[in-house]
This record gives sequence, structure tokens and C-alpha cells, in this order.
Amino acid sequence: MVEKFFKLNEKGSNVKTELIAGLTTFLAMAYILGVNPAVLADAGMDKASVFLATAISAGVASIIMGLVANYPVALASGMGVNALFAYTICGQMGFSWAAALSAVFISGVIFIIISVTGVRKAIINAIPVQLKLAIGAGIGFFIAFVGLKNAGIIVASPSTFVTIGNLTDPTVLLAIVGLLITIALVIKNVPAAVFVGMIITAVIGIILGFMGMAGMPTLPEHFISFDFELQAFGACFSGISELFANPFQAFVVIFSFLFVDFFDTAGTLVAIGNRIGLINDKGELENAEQALLADAVGTVFGAVLGTSTVTSFVESSSGVGVGGRTGLTACTSGVCFLLAVFLSPLILSTVTNAVTAPALIVVGIMMAQQLKGIDWDDMIFAAAGFVTVIMMILMYSISNGIACGFIVYTIAMIAAGKAKEVHPTVWALMIIFVLYFATPYIM
Repeated sequence: MVEKFFKLNEKGSNVKTELIAGLTTFLAMAYILGVNPAVLADAGMDKASVFLATAISAGVASIIMGLVANYPVALASGMGVNALFAYTICGQMGFSWAAALSAVFISGVIFIIISVTGVRKAIINAIPVQLKLAIGAGIGFFIAFVGLKNAGIIVASPSTFVTIGNLTDPTVLLAIVGLLITIALVIKNVPAAVFVGMIITAVIGIILGFMGMAGMPTLPEHFISFDFELQAFGACFSGISELFANPFQAFVVIFSFLFVDFFDTAGTLVAIGNRIGLINDKGELENAEQALLADAVGTVFGAVLGTSTVTSFVESSSGVGVGGRTGLTACTSGVCFLLAVFLSPLILSTVTNAVTAPALIVVGIMMAQQLKGIDWDDMIFAAAGFVTVIMMILMYSISNGIACGFIVYTIAMIAAGKAKEVHPTVWALMIIFVLYFATPYIM
């Protein structure tokens, strides 16, 4: 029954592979269970409540994605958009966290509407195939950069912006050893190489921790927690009046959430779709409506529970990297997130940045291979593709990278005398992107 429902044979997969892929994706995403509560706490929210909301919404949304869309894509409260929530909407603009949750809820409802009507699918399918490849490769570089940063291999520098980290730091060395082990396993075609690399890295870290090495993954005294209080449940409804006290600001806030979530999700789905063959001969993403609807429902559900925008996670590519091809991968990740409600002490103490960073970097290498599909002899696609990739990394934003790529693509097509070949949707998106970048200055 499981094989028929998820079409495992048709997708060239099996139950064992999907379960391992789902667990791999979960481990690559598990950091969000610690990071999201810390970020939203800066907006005045209770950490324990946010942790619970993050885990439950991620679990439910991932299972919906798996059952409805049959995509190997897991969802959770997105990084970047949670910073927008805490530091811009609540910090700079002065909204309460309840009003910010209201904006997240409304943006999710709008997403459901445009997903059901097919608007979202039409926009994604309007993205030129060459740009789809650039987006996929760009996300590969992006998550590799995230991995390098999380590991401490790359750090901030006041003079050169980024520089090499402290290679004598034990946690940095653990990440480097894990990276080399994972690369070796992939080259030797070891089954589930990325997942195995994470396990080996964690075990090495735990052993070093027992030997007295600081900062290593550790085993907690208590593996299970039963703290189930959701203090922010339903607060998204009480904050609506505050949100719309200033209609223009309300529009800006809702649009900001819409923009970031839409194109982060679009980039993730396109990248993974390219990787597992979900892009058809016409350059269209198969089952896009179902995937986008699942993503939108996740946002609404998460807002009601009390967390920032729930979105498709690019870390899902780590599960795809070990063979995940169907919704069973997403469902497995979802179940893991629900179990995390009970196992939070174990997860937060053993799945450290040093453990997940090698997986992100190696998967980034795999995704970057899509660059070979771009026609680098055509300056239109070379310029648009290059800008998409470089801006995604340097702006530390998937959505901003996509926006810059679209703008350059449109201008390049005009310069080449091919303005009539630009899809009307692409014209509309370019205008939206320009307005998005201009909004902070208009305000």
C-alpha cells in the first residue's frame, strides 16, 4: 500500500531509502528547533512555546506535503523570515508579536487562495528554464555557505567581510573532519553517504566530549521532555486590529512576508524538482499546485500555533542527496519533528552545527552541478544566472537572489532586442521586485 501510494517503484526508490532520507532531512533541519525560539524570543515570545509551535507545525506541514504533493520536501519555520518577524516587524516597526503573527496568518490565507487558483503555479512555470537551473545551483552555493558559516570555517571580518575561521577550534576541526569523511563516502558511492557522514561526525564528537573536549555534541541527562504549553496559540487573531491600525504599514508587512516566503519556496521547489526530475519537457514543475497548497496551509497552521512563516526548507536537498524521491521522505521528517516534541533534549544536544554543516556543504556541491546546464555562451543567461547565484550568496537571501536574477534577465532581453519574448508574468514580477527593493526607501 505504501509503495502504491507514494509510487516508490515509479520514482526509483524504496521504503528503506525514503526513511533514511527523511531522517537525514530532519537532522539537517533540526537546528531550527533551537534557533527559531531564540530569534522569536527577541520579539518578546516565550521560548518553550515557540519551540513547541515550531516542532508541531513543521511535523504537520511536512506530512501534508508528503501526502498531498508526494514531494520529498519538509517544511518548518523559515530562517530569514523569522528575522524579518523579530527584528524588522517587531523591532524597527514596533508591532507586537501578536500583530506580526496576524500578518503571517493573513499572508498564509492569501497563499492558499493564489495556490488554489493556480496563480502561484503560473508564476513558477513562467520562470525560464535557464533561470531555474541558476536558482537550483545558487541555492546549492547558498546552503554550502550556510554550512561553512555554521561550522565556523568561514567567519565575519570587519576588513574583508568574510575570512577563514579559527582552525584550531575543536568544533571547527570536527566539522572539517566530518566534511572530509562525507566527501569520501560520496565518492565511494556508499549508500546514504550524507546521512552516514552525519552519524560518524556525531559519534566522533560525543567521544571527544567524553574525553573533555569543549563544545562537542553530548548525550543529555534526560532524553525526554513533557513541556506542552502553547502560550501564543490563537494570538494571530487578537493582533489583527493593531496590524491594520495603519493600513499602509499593514500592506508593507504582509507583502514582505508574501514576497520572502513565495520566492524562497519557489526556489526550493525548483531546485529539488530539477534534482529529482519533476521538471517536465516544457520546463513546468509537476504537482506544483499540491506542493504550494501544502506550503500555504503550513503557514496558516503555524501562525495559529504561534510561530513565524512555515516554508519549504532547502535543507530537504540533504534527504534528496541520499536518495529521497517521494512524499514518504517528507512524512518521515514530519514524524521526526512530532517526536522531537518529546525528544528535544537529545536532539538539541547531539545535532550541533558541526554535525549538520558537512551535510549542507556536500549537498551544496551536488546542487551546484546544475550550472553545467546553463548556456554560458549566451550573455543573457550567463549574466542572469551569475547574478542570481552571486547575489543569493552575498545578500544571504534566496528570494533576493531570484529577484536580482529576474531584473537582470529582463534588462538583458531588452538589450538583445528580445523584449517581445519575455513572458508577461516575468514583466510583472520584475516590477514587483523593483518595488520590493524600493519599499524601505519609500517608507
